[in-house]
Amino acid sequence: MAFAIRNLSVLAYANGFTLWHYKTGKDTLDTVSSGNYLADASDMLTAGDLIMLTATDGARIVCVTLADLETVVTAPLS
Repeated sequence: MAFAIRNLSVLAYANGFTLWHYKTGKDTLDTVSSGNYLADASDMLTAGDLIMLTATDGARIVCVTLADLETVVTAPLS
């Protein structure tokens, strides 16, 4: 299943930081966390934002490390 913008929602926003939630549908955490899965939201996301992911195989919080024109890169919080 591909990224669905309707499954991305803002939980909190302050001082240029946004906390997001994304429900993946049928995709796994590895699918969402790898590659450029969130590219369609590149105009909404900013480096430093956090995304809470809910997937078929669990949940994870990732940090947006790069959000540029049609590119979104995330990294899991350590």
